[in-house]
Amino acid sequence: MQFIDLTERVLECVRRSGVSNGMVNLQTRHTTTALLVNENEPLLLEDMKQRLQALAPRGLDYRHDDLEKRANVPAGEPRNGHAHCKALFLRTSETLNIVNGCVQLGAWQRVFLVELDRARPRAVSVMVLGTGHHPAG
Repeated sequence: MQFIDLTERVLECVRRSGVSNGMVNLQTRHTTTALLVNENEPLLLEDMKQRLQALAPRGLDYRHDDLEKRANVPAGEPRNGHAHCKALFLRTSETLNIVNGCVQLGAWQRVFLVELDRARPRAVSVMVLGTGHHPAG
């Protein structure tokens, strides 16, 4: 499980958009990842990992992991029922306000992609909506 800090990438997308006032919406495109806003403090991240592991630990008997009973299972499908169950407690999207060209994050807030399964290429859709023109530069 990983907490991947996307904050600087999000801020860059907003800067490049030129939007002065509006919002940025982020959406994960995977069922075993999540998005959240929280603090990037290592001990807190370990606490959050432990809580998620306690909610849906690896190694339990998840029906999703019985690949022989599932239809249309792609080659190389992992046994990841634990990751899907962790995702029940998290969000697939976040929306943040933009005011005067600045994303309205608190002093300690960061945007994270949470990898609930295993490291592999992932995609997050980012849409910046708004009015006004804030000079990208």
